Amino acid sequence: MKFWRQHGQPLLRTTDYPEIAPHLVLMAFLQRVTNGEGTIEREYAVGTGRMDLCLRYAGETLGLELKVWRDGRPDPLEEGLAQLDGYLARPGLSTGWLVLFDQRGGQPPLEQRTRAEQGETPAARAVTVIRA
Repeated sequence: MKFWRQHGQPLLRTTDYPEIAPHLVLMAFLQRVTNGEGTIEREYAVGTGRMDLCLRYAGETLGLELKVWRDGRPDPLEEGLAQLDGYLARPGLSTGWLVLFDQRGGQPPLEQRTRAEQGETPAARAVTVIRA
């Protein structure tokens, strides 16, 4: 979250395709985490859907789903938890991460709104929910 707070806001203003900025910042951070000793797979094919990111590092496999919350749309939390649940079931993972990027107008700065919460998928898988 510290990395997003530091690097996210400037990137959101510099691209004509604002949905890609959150993905790229998260992937840049994860690349620093793995430091060449793990892998990050984008749009990891699992079943009929596609997991946004799959991180393999130090013997762990982490599934991540990213959602962008736009003006006029409902909070993507429930949709993201259900989607991630299906993704985690295929490789037999019991936990995952859901990252919700709030790009609605009128939001406070990233430093004030970025936080972590605990969530649960419909099949009771534990999920770390990051709201940014």
